[in-house]
Amino acid sequence: MLSSRVRLVPTTVRLIHSLICSSSRSFMDLKTLLSSLNDFASLSFAEGWDNVGLLVEPSPPHTVNTLFLTNDLTEEVMEEALQKKADLILSYHPPIFRPMKRITWKTWKERLVIQALENRVGIYSPHTAYDAAPQGVNNWLAKGLGVCTSRPIHASRAPDYPTEGTHRVEFNVTHTQDVDKVISAVKGIAGVSVTSFSARSDDEEQTRLSLNCTQQALMQVVAFLSQNRQYYQKTEILSLEKPLLLHTGMGRLCTLDESVSLATMIEQIKRHLKLSHVRLALGVGKTLESAVKVVAVCAGSGSSVLQGTEADLYLTGEMSHHDVLDAASQGINVILCEHSNTERGFLSDLRDMLDAYLENKINIIVSEIDRDPLHVV
Repeated sequence: MLSSRVRLVPTTVRLIHSLICSSSRSFMDLKTLLSSLNDFASLSFAEGWDNVGLLVEPSPPHTVNTLFLTNDLTEEVMEEALQKKADLILSYHPPIFRPMKRITWKTWKERLVIQALENRVGIYSPHTAYDAAPQGVNNWLAKGLGVCTSRPIHASRAPDYPTEGTHRVEFNVTHTQDVDKVISAVKGIAGVSVTSFSARSDDEEQTRLSLNCTQQALMQVVAFLSQNRQYYQKTEILSLEKPLLLHTGMGRLCTLDESVSLATMIEQIKRHLKLSHVRLALGVGKTLESAVKVVAVCAGSGSSVLQGTEADLYLTGEMSHHDVLDAASQGINVILCEHSNTERGFLSDLRDMLDAYLENKINIIVSEIDRDPLHVV
């Protein structure tokens, strides 16, 4: 019996070790998690008007065991998140958008902030950063169309390329003895970085300076050069445009491998979004049997993104009455599904992607209460 007990010990030890390791993998430091979330989909791709990132932060240190995903953070959803012991809520729409002048119990958004802080729950919102991301909301919405190729309607620009600054100024310094004086002067201008290299002009060896400048610094550099014409020649001013990203940006223009009828496309979209009804505006001269080959997609509110885009069909959550009339007058069919119905289904895909990206280090759950506030009755 004794030897039998002895043989059981390694198995027991391995089990305990496994439990300890499993437990140690069940949380992440908030700052580490935020860094990973930004690596997954950079907040730099969000629209300038948007309010993205960490909106509510409990006092540090704060660890996250459970990440709770929702499209809209309402008071009912907050109660669900607290019941499920969430440490961080990822709310696709930012619950804090307009500046708050006070935090009281008077309005529902103020109450959300109070409840989050009292219960040590962080709130993070990616919003339009996820709209633009290659693996984001619009990409998910386009999956409902069938086999197609797609590109952003409004492509994002690379955030950190090619260098700092908006302009490059290059010129030759006429006399070698003036090089140090000129470099010292331009380096004294904030927002300027300087490199130099050898150049030949009229069979004479000269030094060519290359200055990367911000918009504000450019004016000062030009002023310096105009006041010191004796120092330079062969000046060029170049605008530095960051390159467009092929798969990142707002909306998607999707070209189907094979055309389908509008009626067929409507049914595909309803299945993908799990909706029994959508709203349809037929383009002038179009019927339910009209062919659909090119679809312009924008999750949420699509008016500004879709406007002017050539397509057989616009698919979005909502558009203004007059924008729908404009599209229809051009023979473009319009399908409206209500704002968040074109976004919410993405959360299940997001959960799976984040599980893999974060290597299952934390629990990730999707709200069961979150829903669009509008219903067909």
